[in-house]
Amino acid sequence: MFVQALLPVARERLVTIDAATLLFEAAGLLRSGTDLVVVCGAEEGLAGVITKTDVVRQVEACQGACFAVLASAVMTRHVILCQPSDWLPDVWAKMRDRGLKNVPIADDKGRPIGVLNARDALETLLREAEDEETLLREYVTGVGYH
Repeated sequence: MFVQALLPVARERLVTIDAATLLFEAAGLLRSGTDLVVVCGAEEGLAGVITKTDVVRQVEACQGACFAVLASAVMTRHVILCQPSDWLPDVWAKMRDRGLKNVPIADDKGRPIGVLNARDALETLLREAEDEETLLREYVTGVGYH
């Protein structure tokens, strides 16, 4: 199974802002229910991501007007991302190993096209395993064969 199979759901999770957006706007998006805000730079390419952890880190470090900074100053720049052609079990393994809840999906030009959520990935992988188990059981018991 490839990441491509989850693109419809992943596109719904995608929330983007420009790198020149103020942090308080990103914080508002995070408060409204999204877990990950993708920051886009030149030519709408993925420049980084902002999570609630990034906002809290900025609040802790600031001495006053902490939300008057640009999103690009606070974002996580080294982003683990995937592409639609990536093998879902491999992406899930990266997410699990690094403790990531969400991973941006980017096209071949680095533009964000969705956000893969760990729950969606895991549910898809479990459903696929259950389907394989059912097919194997039916094969072994001869169901459907005459």
